[in-house]
Amino acid sequence: MRLLQPDIQREPFAVASRFRDDFFDCLTVRGDTLFELTGALLCTDGSVTTPVDLTLTAEHRRGHGAMHEALNSGNVDVPRLRQVLAGLPQPEAADGRLVLAVDVTHWLRPDAPTSPDRLFCHVYGRSGRSSDQFVPGWPYSFIAALESGRTSWCQILDALRLGPADDVAKTTADRVRRLVEDLIDMGRWKAGDRDILIVFDAGYDAPRMAYLLEGLPVEVLGRMRTDLVVRKPVPVRGSHRRKADARPSTARSSASPSRTPGASPMPRPRRSPTATARPAPWPGTASILV
Repeated sequence: MRLLQPDIQREPFAVASRFRDDFFDCLTVRGDTLFELTGALLCTDGSVTTPVDLTLTAEHRRGHGAMHEALNSGNVDVPRLRQVLAGLPQPEAADGRLVLAVDVTHWLRPDAPTSPDRLFCHVYGRSGRSSDQFVPGWPYSFIAALESGRTSWCQILDALRLGPADDVAKTTADRVRRLVEDLIDMGRWKAGDRDILIVFDAGYDAPRMAYLLEGLPVEVLGRMRTDLVVRKPVPVRGSHRRKADARPSTARSSASPSRTPGASPMPRPRRSPTATARPAPWPGTASILV
């Protein structure tokens, strides 16, 4: 590509040109057709309902047979593609640090009973209903780089469809660790930079994610669920008794006929430990603020 205008910015075009070359190198089998399908998918107007519609665009110069052959027999070097995406210029926050967001997006498939590995996806407000529902579909986990400001653009760096046997926390932690290592290898994070901020949605357990990501230059920030109960610090032993003894006595209790002047007060009846005692907390339920 040649730029005729002398005052035009050449760096964005150079970055896009290098990315096109690196992306084409990641297509190891049927790369020509897969590359044209990707261009048609990005340049078509509106949503794509069927892959056959992509063959009608100007970016796809091959027939239906080549398209089906590429989708059935084509191959993409996914680890290399992840490194290519990590090597691109990343959006940054206002303070210059990298911010990665992790979330799950559902692709609902209620009318596709033959689709493999469908899960019940939690949705809310579907079909005009105000209550939550569980609809069969495919959950996809995304990792995107965010930037400050009013823009809603984000840069997707990793995506994976979750299966029935996947541990969401363990799988997500492995992907985040691999992505952070790729960012370091590609020079997007260097020693001396601020730690990468990892933002998790309310569906993740932030303390566990921090434990699984130990050893990486990251900070974990997790949203708290609205029904999460956070316990207060355990009170000092005997504080309730001192507080009860500090209450002023009433006139009725001082003039009670059951007490004789000069006699020792009657002991309070001891409460049975099995009567109305507060149950002990379940082990391991203490919440942690992150």
